[in-house]
Amino acid sequence: MSGRGTVLTYTVNFHPYNPAVPTPYVIAIVELAEQQGLRLATNIVDCEPDSVACGMPVEVQFEQQGTGADAVFVPVFAPSDGPASSASAPAVS
Repeated sequence: MSGRGTVLTYTVNFHPYNPAVPTPYVIAIVELAEQQGLRLATNIVDCEPDSVACGMPVEVQFEQQGTGADAVFVPVFAPSDGPASSASAPAVS
């Protein structure tokens, strides 16, 4: 997999759900470049929340959560300087 995708929709959360996650943070649906309709609920990182937009190209990163035997790696996405994926955001009317 390329690790690239396109933001289809998103929301900025200002209310703390988990004290370990600082607010505001972006929750998004990203459509992966490999297949139209292949979508992942994820967080957008490494940018200001107000810079996120539908149609924005992104690429995957993996954040470690937990330590030792309890550690897991979670896919998150960051803005990409590369071209948008083959996926395209649906038109909004």
